[in-house]
Amino acid sequence: MTVTSVPLRDRVAAPELVLPQHPDIARWRPATLDDLDAMMVLMDAADRVDHPASTTTRAEVENALRSSKLIMATDTLVGESSSGVLIAAGVVAEAQAQSTRVQVYLEGTVHPQWRDRGIGRQLLAWQRDRALQILSTSPHALPGWIMVDQEQGNIAGQHVSERAGFALARYFTEMERRLSDPVDPVEPLADVRIVPLTDDLVDSARLARNDAFRDHWGSQPTTSERWEHMTSSPEFRKDLSRVAVETTDAGEQRVVAFALISVNKRDWEAAGYSKAYIEYIGVVRDHRGERLAPAIITAALQSLRDVGIERATLDVDSESPTGANTLYERMGFTAGERGFSYVLEV
Repeated sequence: MTVTSVPLRDRVAAPELVLPQHPDIARWRPATLDDLDAMMVLMDAADRVDHPASTTTRAEVENALRSSKLIMATDTLVGESSSGVLIAAGVVAEAQAQSTRVQVYLEGTVHPQWRDRGIGRQLLAWQRDRALQILSTSPHALPGWIMVDQEQGNIAGQHVSERAGFALARYFTEMERRLSDPVDPVEPLADVRIVPLTDDLVDSARLARNDAFRDHWGSQPTTSERWEHMTSSPEFRKDLSRVAVETTDAGEQRVVAFALISVNKRDWEAAGYSKAYIEYIGVVRDHRGERLAPAIITAALQSLRDVGIERATLDVDSESPTGANTLYERMGFTAGERGFSYVLEV
């Protein structure tokens, strides 16, 4: 009998959850939506140290707290100083889609002024135990993954993850392209139209994303809720995004390739230039090999050039099964820092 023939609830023991005890934290408590302003102050301080040119948006934090799979009373924890200042915050987020595994993501940070005192270690231990509790209730006979990401420069965070039992599983490389360099259009071999993303194509783009990323590491189908969170955020730009659309035999419009773009202007000051982030690039599997990937990328890059944005950035799996990193290099992207994904598998 393999472990995947046994439901998680029958093979994962639920640990007792004990609140951290730390002399710098006057009170640990669950987060509420009323904490959004204070959490953004905390995230801004952390971002300036961890990744100053890529800041966390308010929409990202609020959407995480509003997820239908999250119970704030049990799945969040914030630590306050004696004066009521938010020092630390953590979220334990069960993935909405569970087709091949049950994944729980741990997200959190400690204010830089209070780091290197053991607060992060205690917070991560609490999050790990809460994630184990969640997995211990799952009826699915699937692998269980607890995942935490760390920035390349956050050596302390990497060590804390490893000491908590997480193993480094994957590297993701940030890549950037200067848009002052020419963008030569690429004609696809498929019979498609490349157009801006419109409201009527949003869900078709989600289905295309799920098909294209089905064979990617750590990827699960994106639910309508999560997709709506991304595509309705203030930073998401349908007008700059590009999709390749075919007309099916039934006369319907189907997205078969996509390059979806967000613009967070708060990043520009720290970076010293204007930039856009390509959230997703992909081609559905029945249209691979038709030059759709370079065609959709060049179309998206040209859309950014047309509005005067100076650089485009994206993140790519260092072991992408589609060879995406090599494609991006050929198209003028250069590699920068890496992010590390750690996994505790049960």
